This record gives sequence, structure tokens and C-alpha cells, in this order.
Amino acid sequence: MAKSYLNYIGGKWIPAESRLTFENRNPADGRDLIGKFPESSAEDVEKAVAAAEQAYDRWRLMPAPMRGEIILKAGLLLKEKKEELSKIMTHEMGKVLRETRGDIQEAIDMAYYTAGEGRRLFGQTTTSELKNKFAMSIRMPIGVCGLITPWNFPTAIPSWKIFPALICGNTVVFKPAEDTPLSAAKFVEILEQAGLPPGVVNMVHGGAPAGEAIVRHPRIRLVSFTGSCEVGRLVAQQCGKMLKRCSLEMGGKNAQIVMADADFDLALEGAVWGAFGTTGQRCTATSRIYVEKSVYQKFSRELVKRAKKIRIGYGLKAGVEMGPVINDVQRERIHGYVQSGIEEGAKLECGGRYAKGPGLSRGSFYIPTVFTHADSKMKIVREEIFGPVTCVMPVKNLEEAIHEVNNTVYGLSSALYSRDVNRAMRAIRDIEAGITYINGPTIGAEVHLPFGGVKNTGNGHREAGETGLDIFSEWKSVFVDFSGRLQKAQIDVD
Repeated sequence: MAKSYLNYIGGKWIPAESRLTFENRNPADGRDLIGKFPESSAEDVEKAVAAAEQAYDRWRLMPAPMRGEIILKAGLLLKEKKEELSKIMTHEMGKVLRETRGDIQEAIDMAYYTAGEGRRLFGQTTTSELKNKFAMSIRMPIGVCGLITPWNFPTAIPSWKIFPALICGNTVVFKPAEDTPLSAAKFVEILEQAGLPPGVVNMVHGGAPAGEAIVRHPRIRLVSFTGSCEVGRLVAQQCGKMLKRCSLEMGGKNAQIVMADADFDLALEGAVWGAFGTTGQRCTATSRIYVEKSVYQKFSRELVKRAKKIRIGYGLKAGVEMGPVINDVQRERIHGYVQSGIEEGAKLECGGRYAKGPGLSRGSFYIPTVFTHADSKMKIVREEIFGPVTCVMPVKNLEEAIHEVNNTVYGLSSALYSRDVNRAMRAIRDIEAGITYINGPTIGAEVHLPFGGVKNTGNGHREAGETGLDIFSEWKSVFVDFSGRLQKAQIDVD
């Protein structure tokens, strides 16, 4: 019998008010029921907000270095339980064990980094235009933050939001994705074990009703959302109506450029990893590859060979290189894009079908897919597929390549493979993206650097790094006048 799990509100594990639940199943084998989780509603969100409000004053008044010590302890617990948590994640969402280890490691890194921010949280001290007056700026917490996270990085992305929110002195209502509730529950257990006071982080499981309740709640002052552009637009609209702070990290249609002077094998390895790592289910996945004409045929041929050799299966099995997509609905969506590509005239070089065979027939597996003869008018080149599908297209030179890279409504990640430093600098300058790699894949992030993109990828905010603190804090300007008389700025300046 499958285990039933609970929400976490006010330091207690409790069921949803409705007592309704939803099932969480292994995407590698749909018969495998992992557990049942609360189907939360606005009532549960209201309880979580009340708990977060009650905890807020105590938490914001705790010195930031002490908050950092709790976050550091959470990081140490994540490190101690890394293998256990990684296996749970692979079981729950499908990506192979070496990748789920990376997911947990990213949360560990974020804990370590953010804990250190507890002894910084720097503002500015500056001069005043008046005599005997001191001026400075400081970071202040915002209040209760609503955090809505996706399933593809079920521990890393929550850590990107929760740890910075906490170090700034905020309290949290956290709604994880329906497809990865167990990883979220284990993460919250870690926070509880680290000594986080009751009510500082509250977790409500569930789908759209819970998410909508968070976005619409009048006492949640900030919403941080990672997910699709379609949902992100709705979040932004509602937050805009309520004048609520909103941070969006959404889609990507990321491109890799391969010049003739590139290290061919390195560029090929980067394309395979970027396109098919995490089964293509990354907002930074390499879904477009532009190759200089003189090496285009060879590169396309070798990429297809490599894609055909990728071993698909259950991510906990030795030797497996690519797991399933998250569920059958997503697999059908991916297949719909593939059919669209064929109908629009692109050439299917490999893949383009559900994976069958021993150990695969009961899971949401899809064959690594490569298209050639595609162009920017096709849906498979324009729209985010979020699956193991990539398109390889020829270009005459770097200028044409950059033009094509920028010919998208997105702007998250990009990559150039070339040995020419001048080309590298032009790509860094001219590519419209929040991230540009030189001789590296489009996927991957480091927690001390800003993460996010331009255009429809987001709304201008960044996660991770020092800039990740900006969304979770307000700036306050402070003036201390020790002149002993009333001075009037911009008036008493003579």
C-alpha cells in the first residue's frame, strides 16, 4: 500500500482540509505508485500564510548570521543524505542518478553560498550633500513570499528560492510541482531537522488551485515562479493587478553555434549533453544547433550516430544515460511537435517515436530525436519542446549564426564553440541571452552567478548569486543627521 504524505504548515505535518489526495507515480514504470499527496486548496494556503505571518517577526529579527547557520546546517544535512535523496529523485522524476546527484549538489552549494551571505547582505555607505549628516542603504525583508517551483530540478530550484528568501528575513509558502512532491517533502524535512523555527517555511502540495491561491493571496507580498510562459503570464497579470512583487523564470529555445575552427569532438559532446541531458527537460536545453557549412554534414552525421547510441532506461540502473520524460502527457506533447516538424518539411534523422522494449514499455520514454533541414519558421525551431529533440541547421558564418540565435522570443542560454578569441568576444557581445558559454554546453549553472534570461524567458529578475537577493529584499535609504538642527535637503546647500 502506497504511503500517504502531508502538507507542512506551522511546523506540523497535516493533511489538506479537503482530505483529497493525488497520486505520484514513477515515470519509468507507471505501475509503481510512489505515494499519495494532499490536494491542497485556498483553505490550506490561508493556513500556511497565517503560520508564515506568525513566524515573520521572530525570524526577521533573528540576526542574519544566525539565519545563515541554520541554512548551513541544512546544506550539511543535504550533503550527508545526498545519495539517499538522489535515488528518491530518480525514482520520482526519472533523470539518471548522476544527474540527480548534481541536483542535490546544487542545493548544497546554494546552502553554503547563501549561509555566507548572512555575514554580508551588503548595502552602501555614502556621502551626504549636507554637513554633519550620514547616509547609507540597507536590505530589508519583504514579508511572506509565495514560491512555486517546477519538477525538473525538484531540490535545486526550491533551494534557489527558499535559501535567499530566508537569509533576507522573509517567511515562505512553498508549492512544489505535482510530479515531484516527495523530493520537496524530503527537502522540507531537511529544513526542519536543521532547526528552522515553525512557520518560517510552509509547504502546500497540489495543482492549479493551490498555485492560484498563492498568487491571489493579498497577504503574500512576493511571488517567485519557475515554469511555462503560459502560466508565467497569468502570474504576472495577477501580481500586476495587486501591485505585488513578481519574479518569473520561464522558457528557453537555446542554441549552440559550432564554427569550423572549433574542437569538433568537444562541440559534439556539448551538443549531445545539452540536447539530451535530463531528457531535454531543462529550460537551458540545446534545442537548436547552428553549424558552419564546411563542417555541417559531418557534424550532423556524427550527432545522429551519438544520439542513436544513447542508452535509455530506468535512471537507477547502471549504464543508463537517459531516463523517461516526466509523464505521458508530456511525451504526447513532444511527439506532437515531432509530427509537426515532419509535416512542415524538416528531415527526421533519428528518433521521433516512443521507446519500446524490455523495461521501457510501461514508462514515459522517448527516443532521442534529431532533425535537419529545419528553418526558423517551423514550430520545432520556434517553440520550446522540453524533450529530447534538437534541430541542426547550417550557417555561412558567425554573423548569420548570431542572427539566427537571436531570432527567437526567448533569451536564456547560448553557446559558441570556436578557437578564435575574437569570435568569442563578438558572440558574448551580440548574442541576446542571459547566459553565454564559450566552448561549453548551454546547460549548467553555478550558484554564485546570476541565472535568468531576456525577452520572454523572464521579467528581468535573476536567481542565484548576489543578484538573487534583490528580488527577496527591499532597499531602505537611511539618513542620520547629527547637526543638531533641521537641515533641508536640496534647499540648505549653500
